[in-house]
Amino acid sequence: MQNIKLSKLPKKILIIKPSSLGDVVHSLPFLNAVRDRFPGAEIHWVIAKGLEGLLEGHPMINKLWIINKDEWKKIKNVKGTITELKVLFGSLKKEKFDIAVDLQGLLRSGVLTAVSGASVRIGFSEAREGGGIFYSHRVDGGKDIHAVDRYLKIAKFLGCDITDVCFPLPLSFNSSHITHHLSPAEEYAVMVPGARWHTKRWPPERFGELASRLQVKSIVVGGKSDKDIADRVVDSSKGNAISLAGKTNIKELIEVMRMARFVVSNDSGPMHIAAALGVPVFAIFGPTNPLRTGPYGSGHIIIKKGLECSPCYKRNCRTIQCMDMIDAAMVADIIRQRGNKKQG
Repeated sequence: MQNIKLSKLPKKILIIKPSSLGDVVHSLPFLNAVRDRFPGAEIHWVIAKGLEGLLEGHPMINKLWIINKDEWKKIKNVKGTITELKVLFGSLKKEKFDIAVDLQGLLRSGVLTAVSGASVRIGFSEAREGGGIFYSHRVDGGKDIHAVDRYLKIAKFLGCDITDVCFPLPLSFNSSHITHHLSPAEEYAVMVPGARWHTKRWPPERFGELASRLQVKSIVVGGKSDKDIADRVVDSSKGNAISLAGKTNIKELIEVMRMARFVVSNDSGPMHIAAALGVPVFAIFGPTNPLRTGPYGSGHIIIKKGLECSPCYKRNCRTIQCMDMIDAAMVADIIRQRGNKKQG
């Protein structure tokens, strides 16, 4: 694949990657590479409402475009959605972007590249829903490749140096109010029992049993929708876990992860935050493929049963054996055997 030959350095670049949390984290090395390649360009980013906390105030981003894409899907909101889209399209066009990059690869994100007015519109050749028809240039992303490396293929196409993969996450801040129930300097593990798909969730009672077997206290994290799951983890932990599910925003979640000794997680967004921070992750996988969406980088452990039917990528399954056959004692042994300075 040859690099694109730009007639002039771009003044404005639009990155379209609205969701999900893990995918946006995976896109950060792309942002870092593009910023290094084009230090004088304005970089704008289209992000989904609810995830803007990850990128707000980011020194590499000049402007965020926050879209309420979940509301767009609701039939009852058609009138408001049409009005909102007209305003968005008009505003994007006024910016006069030179380059628009679609890292999402769907119809709506492809449309945004078109309405951006950019002469250079780049996306993946595997874009779904016909989104690729709006691109001026297509890059072969591939399938059995990690999302981070896939996005960096477009960075390379733009002439960026992708030798060093860097995740420019927000800088740390004082989050003592989050972990005030821990003793000063007390070490802890983080557990992430939630996941968007039911099939990606290891039973919460297993997380609780695991917490009861660890030498350090566990902090359970997640969104508001994960509160019930987190409570089940705590109830099964024999007093060795506390829940912060629904009590942290994204920046606070990053700080909880940053200070953790290690993280035990399903295939989820918070898992990718931990990996990006360099915190050791013990990732429990079943229906999805860790080659594509596992914790990026070295020092992480994938825990899976490797059944013939896995990865199946099914959001619904009658038995979910690939997750149910992983027991807490086995995971505890793996953590103990790892034995590096961050484990208990």
